[in-house]
Amino acid sequence: MFRVAALVPSPPLLIPELTGAGAAETADLRAAAVDAMTRLTSVADRWLALGVDHTRATYDDSTIGTVRGFGVDVVVSLSGGTAPTAPDPDLPLAVLIAGWLRGVAAPDDAIEVRTIPTDASAEWCAQFGEELRRELDASAESWGVLVLADGANTLTRKAPGSFDERAEEVQTRVDDALATADIDALAGLDPDLCASLGVGGRAAWQVLAALEGTGTATATELYRGAPFGVGYFVGTWTRD
Repeated sequence: MFRVAALVPSPPLLIPELTGAGAAETADLRAAAVDAMTRLTSVADRWLALGVDHTRATYDDSTIGTVRGFGVDVVVSLSGGTAPTAPDPDLPLAVLIAGWLRGVAAPDDAIEVRTIPTDASAEWCAQFGEELRRELDASAESWGVLVLADGANTLTRKAPGSFDERAEEVQTRVDDALATADIDALAGLDPDLCASLGVGGRAAWQVLAALEGTGTATATELYRGAPFGVGYFVGTWTRD
């Protein structure tokens, strides 16, 4: 049965080795992400991760990768065992961050990561989320889902996507919806507007809305902010 979701972003800056002297600037974000993971694993017997990428794919617990493409050769994996292959330097960022969080917060766990297309339609996301809920609810075990999703990257002049005056309002709407488990607000996000504002996690949040389904989850906010001009939210949704 689906019991809990942990909501975290997936920027490389979560990994302290990649931020160097700037690690302290994102310490609160990093601590919140680990806290969300700890809360998830305290409730769930098993868990999987959802993130966005160019295509739909599944990465099983034999997956091992490295973030050396971002500057430092930090190896991450989706299980605590010995991987049979060399680290893959080309894994999607969501897979890498899920592996890093697993290693920090739940080193004995093994997980799989499922990626969904960044440009998936709202209808596709709703169907995917409903199918996933049925899959997890058919299990006698308690399941958790780690949702990796970033907000607008256009919140300041120095943001990766430059500045868009519409971004702050949309980011606030997203943060408030995540902080209150407002599934209608998330399901109603406009894909075109989100794409134009660099809201990379829109599809993952719409899958989450359909996965929760009932709109009765208890939401806990652990962090919201925009370091470097990108909106990040961390929290949990827990179902009774």
